[in-house]
Amino acid sequence: MSYSFNTEKTAAELIKWVQEYFKENASPETKAVIGISGGKDSSVAAAVCVKALGKDRVIGVLMPQGEQADIDCSRLLVNTLGIKNYTINIGDTVSSFMGELKKHIEPTNQAIVNTPARIRMTTLYAVAACVGGRVVNTCNLSEDWVGYSTKFGDAAGDFSPLSDLTVTEVLQIGDYLGLPKELVHKVPIDGLCGKTDEENLGFTYAMLDTYIRGLSDLSEVPEIKEKIDRMHRNNLHKLRLMPKFECGIKTI
Repeated sequence: MSYSFNTEKTAAELIKWVQEYFKENASPETKAVIGISGGKDSSVAAAVCVKALGKDRVIGVLMPQGEQADIDCSRLLVNTLGIKNYTINIGDTVSSFMGELKKHIEPTNQAIVNTPARIRMTTLYAVAACVGGRVVNTCNLSEDWVGYSTKFGDAAGDFSPLSDLTVTEVLQIGDYLGLPKELVHKVPIDGLCGKTDEENLGFTYAMLDTYIRGLSDLSEVPEIKEKIDRMHRNNLHKLRLMPKFECGIKTI
């Protein structure tokens, strides 16, 4: 299978795609509202939106949960792009909700991990409702492929500029757009157990990306191939529309 990634061409097409989305689905005043983590995806997605719409139509939302060790990265991004931004701390909200939940049922690790992501998405939609905005989904193809996202959390949004690009490709676009290296190449850490994303996954994004693009069949590491395939199968529900019963009655 042949594969060629033209960074300059893809970046131009991506910027145009965002412009067309807003032209067809919004008014000239509609803002792009994006959660700012200070990592590669939010950095690149925010930069693309600024290129497409102008900095006055992009709003960044920083959402620490209590104290955030790398909050300076988020501030560096919004300052670099010159976009309006809000810092909304979700710490008390998460604590209050989990405390209420514990009165009825013991939270599982999955609930503890996913709830803050869903509260962050609720926050983004609240901001969007206040300013007249569309929420930017910042997921990329690599993470989506293996389900490394939270359904109705960071996997939600109104439009998704990066979800057809692998991590490797997102990094190339970030470098092409001239974003600070410390943001584009920041090592992703889950913020919970101190492990990197790749340590949690059990394989590198480079391995995953070459497999997704057909550059490697991972035959030399069959256990990794099996794991990636299993994760992809198990998490397809995050990528597909909600199944619905169809009664067969004609509609207009």
